[in-house]
Amino acid sequence: MACILHIETSTDVCSVAVSQDGAVIFEKEDHSGPNHAVKLGVFVDEALSFSDSHFIPLDAVAVSCGPGSYTGLRIGVSMAKGICYARGLKLLSVPTLELLSVPVLLHHGEIEEDALLCPMLDARRMEVYAGVYDRALHPVRPIQADVVDGGTYKQYLDGHPVYFFGNGAQKCMEAVAHPNARMISGIEPLAKWMMPLAEKRFLDGRFESVAYFVPFYLKDFVAKMPKKIL
Repeated sequence: MACILHIETSTDVCSVAVSQDGAVIFEKEDHSGPNHAVKLGVFVDEALSFSDSHFIPLDAVAVSCGPGSYTGLRIGVSMAKGICYARGLKLLSVPTLELLSVPVLLHHGEIEEDALLCPMLDARRMEVYAGVYDRALHPVRPIQADVVDGGTYKQYLDGHPVYFFGNGAQKCMEAVAHPNARMISGIEPLAKWMMPLAEKRFLDGRFESVAYFVPFYLKDFVAKMPKKIL
């Protein structure tokens, strides 16, 4: 198994972790942000010092690739690329909405077998950026910008329990108002939850180009949204 440095900066939370052989061995989080420009460098220095002092060579750097905050993702990806260049490491990218689903799958055993997961990132007013996944994290619907009302997720809710979570979910629940809608609060994208997704990508050889990789900014959605929404 690999030793991976994980960097997550897609929202106001800044977090860094190191995993080895399927276990998180170092983690740092700051929830008072957005403080990425101040905190990320400090956390990464501490993570690298921990790895070096314990003679644990890193194999790769994993970074959350969005969708997410333009500034946060830019800082996180720039840091990840710099470390990869300096240490000759592989670069891995982890989609933010898949990352949000990891703690739900690991720590909420009551989820039904046929349930769908709908991680959400907050946008303005009743807009969110969301995807729909099954329990194996296979996409049922691609990530897109949604203006949430009673019919937005009806086709999924009519046939399955759907779990909504992430920083965009709370404001949507009253509008969704369906007996199959479930809300899980307190779910944030954190570096320590990147581990299973990053390790799978490492084993599959799904590496990014250190020179050319670009994250998936929320602003990319805005350019594609229908004019009636903007």
